[in-house]
Amino acid sequence: MIYTVTFNPSLDYIVTVPEFRMGMTNRTGTEMMLAGGKGINVSTVLKNLGLETTALGFIAGFTGEEIRRRLEKMGIRTEFIGIEEGFSRINLKIKNVDGTEINGSGPSISGEKVMQLMEYLKRLGSEDYLVLAGSIPPSLPDSIYRDIIREMEQKGVQVVVDAEKDLLTNVLAYHPFLIKPNNHELGEIFGTNLAAREEVIPYAEKLREQGAANVLVSMAGEGAVLAAADGRIYTAPAPRGTLVNSVGAGDSMVAGFLAGWLERKDYRHAFYMGISAGSASAFSDYLATKEEIKAVYRTIKEE
Repeated sequence: MIYTVTFNPSLDYIVTVPEFRMGMTNRTGTEMMLAGGKGINVSTVLKNLGLETTALGFIAGFTGEEIRRRLEKMGIRTEFIGIEEGFSRINLKIKNVDGTEINGSGPSISGEKVMQLMEYLKRLGSEDYLVLAGSIPPSLPDSIYRDIIREMEQKGVQVVVDAEKDLLTNVLAYHPFLIKPNNHELGEIFGTNLAAREEVIPYAEKLREQGAANVLVSMAGEGAVLAAADGRIYTAPAPRGTLVNSVGAGDSMVAGFLAGWLERKDYRHAFYMGISAGSASAFSDYLATKEEIKAVYRTIKEE
């Protein structure tokens, strides 16, 4: 089973507002409401690809229950921990106004609730994969990802981490199966700017040397790089297509890589599937379907 953790899930209210004007009453042209959060996005794409997945995390209030309802309607199993006070956040995303977003804060998560999550995770075993994705609420310690992966390493769980800065580097000593920084996040770790795939390679290899089994670096329109556990470097340019919505593309790449790996246990195939899923979501209004991902897969050429 693949489990995903989203510490601060959301309802994403995605709108277009024709002729948006500051300080005036505006009306939407289109509206869409989705369950959001990086781990939830990973679970959604995995489900689209036909894999069973369980979404973990914390929810509160009527918005939290709506997040649960929407995921279960999609066929995604949920094991959220309820927070008694506050409510899960609502993120307002105005698609046609330069990517303008207003994101909620979400509920405060107590140490007791974190312990409930840790107790649940103790059920996982060597056949399971756990995805830790995204930022954490201010109420949680910066060590939370490290604390979880340290426990999972002892149980043989394969852990995927998609996070920034210390949340990512703190887990390397516990040998995550996959980490997925983008080129900007990778450059920030090492204090440099990385724009080309050739520039990314040595730094991806450094993260492998520090403990990660696989380092998958997304680069938007520049493609992607994989420093793989088999010792090889895989690179590919971005597939051709029209960017429609970049939200969730990185999460889709994580899901595609996992789906590809579980399908064939082949790193090249997993790499291709990761690029295909990330690009297909970027070319779509929402997270990509299996058919959209397969269509992009057929166009990929490794360099």
